[in-house]
Amino acid sequence: MTHRSHSSVHNERLEFLGDSVLNCVVASILYERYIEIDEGDLSRLRANLVKQQSLYEIAQKLELSHFLRLGEGELKSGGFRRPSILADTLEALLGAIFLDGGFEPARAAIRSFYIPILDSVDPQTLGKDAKTLLQEFLQSKKISLPLYNVIATHGAAHSQEFEIECLVPKLGIQVFGRGGSRRAGEQAAAKLALAAAEQAVQKAPAAARKSKPRAAQLKLAGIATVQEQPTPSAKAANK
Repeated sequence: MTHRSHSSVHNERLEFLGDSVLNCVVASILYERYIEIDEGDLSRLRANLVKQQSLYEIAQKLELSHFLRLGEGELKSGGFRRPSILADTLEALLGAIFLDGGFEPARAAIRSFYIPILDSVDPQTLGKDAKTLLQEFLQSKKISLPLYNVIATHGAAHSQEFEIECLVPKLGIQVFGRGGSRRAGEQAAAKLALAAAEQAVQKAPAAARKSKPRAAQLKLAGIATVQEQPTPSAKAANK
């Protein structure tokens, strides 16, 4: 497979073709598999399955980087590991399969990539971001929506990192997340809050756990970990 950095004869027309075949086949798989899901959610599922990160992960499993021809500059900068290049390479491969053998071989290849993925995921949550999942979970339990606050910003203006607090007062949950934008920080915090909320609801009415300092949370995984505040009933019991 030839990247445009290597030669004037490259994969980009094949990428265009492969992208179209991929979208068609994935749409067909979802339509047949999830007869109870409406077109809006089918579109969400398809968008998640054909996004760059998903294609990159499939390309990694296929070890497509071993079959990729890159220009000297891309080689030196690690282009064979770049998600965008590998995702495009997978699309080009699918386009080549379609040209060589027709629709059915391309369809069979795409199904072999995606059926195992679909067997292991929940279609109701696939493609939804952490804030949406947290909101839906809390609403299903009749719990007030979370609160997000900017605690601090770190770094220079061109590379700021936002530290975000997420609170679920009814469950006594307080978590902190970081990201390169306010939205990314909120998503990081929401992911932790969702895990904490699911655990709290599952164990309720469990005794409140000892709070951890914010600095200790932020140290873990470069993001945050859960800090739960004692519930009012637990505070009363401790007096």
